[in-house]
Amino acid sequence: MKAARGWAELAVAALIAVASGCATSPAPAPAGKCEASEWRVDFGIEKRTLVSTGRNPYFILEPGFKLVYESRDGKLVITVLDETVGIAGVAARVVEEREWERGKLVEVSRNFFAMCRDTKDVFYFGEEVDMYEGGKVVGHDGAWRAGVGHAKPGLVMPGSPVLGMRFYQEFAPGVAMDRAEIVGLGDTFKTPAGTFGGCLRTKENSALKPGEVEFKTYAPGIGLVQDEDLLLTGYGFIKE
Repeated sequence: MKAARGWAELAVAALIAVASGCATSPAPAPAGKCEASEWRVDFGIEKRTLVSTGRNPYFILEPGFKLVYESRDGKLVITVLDETVGIAGVAARVVEEREWERGKLVEVSRNFFAMCRDTKDVFYFGEEVDMYEGGKVVGHDGAWRAGVGHAKPGLVMPGSPVLGMRFYQEFAPGVAMDRAEIVGLGDTFKTPAGTFGGCLRTKENSALKPGEVEFKTYAPGIGLVQDEDLLLTGYGFIKE
């Protein structure tokens, strides 16, 4: 058991070392200042003024904002809640995601975000996950929180995106290591909710499964409009 734990500790250390490109930033500069060839993991969080409400061109973090997506067999609803949670000394906004497959609820997650007041970079502080089968919770795969173990906040959407930027969205070694590369800016994309110009496109994978790649598209003033085969069908502010 001691030997196994030693290998696990070495693996975590290796992941941190590999991912720590651009790790020493002197100030809360925009995330785009990192060299494009590196997977950035350190964003100088401790030097930033973080807020729980706001927006940048491709991400709205305002209570009541809702996004609905559908595919042939699935549905996803994302809602910014009027709720915050304290994580690693930061008041993080709760964003709920509910996902269905063939009409059955398969996952509910509570995601935690905060925004840099000055640069408008949006950071991801973790998530609580409930996986469902037959209407019952059967697991919590992928759940993590910044400040627990080696987990630290990731960048979910830069305030000033630059083509070629590469950054970790999640950094919880062994649990959640999603990362994104900006591969398109200024694209036009059509969805059932409308046709949008000036879109940002990302190529995403996980350091835990680097061979599995997916693409997402974000429209200015709205946010995510396409997640693989899920397309935006509705969006806007709701009243509970």
